[in-house]
Amino acid sequence: MSENPERESMEFDVVIVGGGPAGLAAACRLLQQDANLSIVVVEKGSEIGAHILSGNCFEPRALAELFPDWKERGAPLDTPVTGDDVHFLTSDSGGMRIPGLFVPRPMHNDGNYIISLGRLCQWLAEQAEALGANVFPGFAASEVLYDADGRVTGVATSDMGIDKDGERKDSYTPGYELLGKYTIFAEGCRGNLGEALMERFDLRADADPQHYGIGLKEVWEIDPAKHEAGKVVHTAGWPLDNHTEGGGFLYHAANNQVFLGLIVALNYRNPHLAPFEEFQRWKQHPVIKSVLEGGKRIAYGARAVNKGGLQSLPKLAFPGGMLTGCDAGFLNGVKIKGAHTAMKSGMLAAEAVYAALAGGDEGQSELEAYEAAVRDSWVHAELHRARNFGPGLHKFGTFWGAAFTFIDQNLFFGKLPFTWHNRTPDHESLAKATDASPIDYPKPDGVISFDRLSSVFLSSTNHEEDQPSHLKLRDAAVPIDYNLPNYDEPAQRYCPAGVYEVVGENGDRRFQINAQNCVHCKTCDIKDPTQNIVWTVPEGGGGPNYSGM
Repeated sequence: MSENPERESMEFDVVIVGGGPAGLAAACRLLQQDANLSIVVVEKGSEIGAHILSGNCFEPRALAELFPDWKERGAPLDTPVTGDDVHFLTSDSGGMRIPGLFVPRPMHNDGNYIISLGRLCQWLAEQAEALGANVFPGFAASEVLYDADGRVTGVATSDMGIDKDGERKDSYTPGYELLGKYTIFAEGCRGNLGEALMERFDLRADADPQHYGIGLKEVWEIDPAKHEAGKVVHTAGWPLDNHTEGGGFLYHAANNQVFLGLIVALNYRNPHLAPFEEFQRWKQHPVIKSVLEGGKRIAYGARAVNKGGLQSLPKLAFPGGMLTGCDAGFLNGVKIKGAHTAMKSGMLAAEAVYAALAGGDEGQSELEAYEAAVRDSWVHAELHRARNFGPGLHKFGTFWGAAFTFIDQNLFFGKLPFTWHNRTPDHESLAKATDASPIDYPKPDGVISFDRLSSVFLSSTNHEEDQPSHLKLRDAAVPIDYNLPNYDEPAQRYCPAGVYEVVGENGDRRFQINAQNCVHCKTCDIKDPTQNIVWTVPEGGGGPNYSGM
C-alpha cells in the first residue's frame, strides 16, 4: 500500500477527503447512525472554510433533512431571500429587467438564504466534531492508497518540508496514511484525486465530458442606504457575447455586505478572453455600479464550478470508495446551486456505507446501493429536470438558450421527451488566436475595477515558497512552442490570479509560473488546450484563506 516506510498509519472506519458541504454532511450522517464509528475528515485548507468559495444563495432542503432543528442549533442562515431581480444586459449601459413571469421557475429563490458557505462549513464541522468525528484541516490528501487487489484503502497526505529542488529540509515531516474500510471523496470541483480515480476505474465511460465555468467573486461593504438585505440580483448577457455562456450575481447579505460575481463557462471560444477582466467590466454596468459606489471591496476569490449536469455524472462507486458533491459534479446549473445537492449526495453515501458496515462488510464491496440511492433521490430528479439547460445554451447561445430554458422549465417542467448532449470537452473549444477578435479591456480604476495582484492580496493566499511547484507541465516546451503561436498562450488570461506569464521578447520568451499566487481555482487544469498543465496539491495549509466567502 505504501512506498514510503516512514509514514505513520492511522486506521478508521471511514476516511472522508474534503471538508466542504458534501464531506461534512457525510461525517454527520454517519455518526447520527452509529456514534461508535471512527471517522476522519481531512481538509487541505489551513482551516475549515479556508478554500470554500460560493455565491451563495442557499437552498436548505438537505440541511433540514440532516438537522431538522438547524435553527435551534444556530446554523448561520440569517438572511432569508426577500426578492429576485433578473436583468438581461445588452451593452455597457443598456439592458432590461425580466418580469418574474418569464424567469425560469428554478431561478426563483423563495425560501432560500443568502449565506457564507465557508461559515456554514465551519458550523457543520462543529456539529461533526460534537458527534465524534476527527476533523484534520491543514493536511492535503495527495495520493490514493490501494491494496493488492486494486481496492481503495484510504489516502496519504503530502510530505511537509520538501524544498523546491525536492530535497528534505530540516522541517521535513512525512505524510500520514489514513486508512479506512471505505473512503468518501468530497474534494470539490475538479478534485485531483477524483480525477485520478475516474481514470483508473474508467468511471466516465458512459458519461459526457464534465463541463465547467470559472466563478469570480468579491465581497463589498456598501452604503447602508443602498443595502436591501435578502435581495437577489442575477444578470445575463453583456459583457459576454451570445456565444459565451455565463452570468452575474449580486446578493445583499447581512451587515451591509453584498456578494457579487461573474461565472464564465470554460467552453468559451475566443482565446483573447480574460474572465477576470470580464468581471471587472461587468461591475461598471449601472445596474451593479450604482450599488457599489461609495462602498469598499473587502474580499476576492475564484473557483471552478461544474456545469455538465446529469449527463456528465460519472459512475459514483468503485471498490472501497465513492465520489460525492462537486467531485462528481452534482451542481444544478439552472438553479446555479450545488451546496444542497452536494450535502445530500454526502448523506446518501454515508447511509450506504453505514448499511454495508452494519451488515458486516469490511470494505470489500463496490457500493452499488449508493448509486441506486442517488437514482431514487430528489437530487437525481432535480438534475433530470435541469438536464437540457447547459446543452440548450451551448446549442442556441445565451438569448435563445434562455428562451428555451423558459419553455423547458415553466411550460414543460423539465419533462420534454429528449435529452441533449455536449460531448466536446471545454479545452477543445478555443479558436486559433488569428481567427478571433482581440478584446481591449479598460485599465482598472481602483474604485470599482481592480488588477489581479491587488485582488489576490485580498484572498490571503499564501504558499511556502521553498517547496516544489504544485503546478506541473507535462511538456515544458508546449506553452512557448505551441500555445503561444496558436492561442497567444491563453493561460496568461484565463488564470484569475496572475500565475502564468510569458516573459522576455522574441527568441528569449519563456513561460513563467508564479505558483505562490495560485488560488486553487483549477481553471488551468481544465482549460489548457493541450491539457499540458497538471494541478497537484501543495503542502497542506497552502492556498487562499477565505474569510466569509
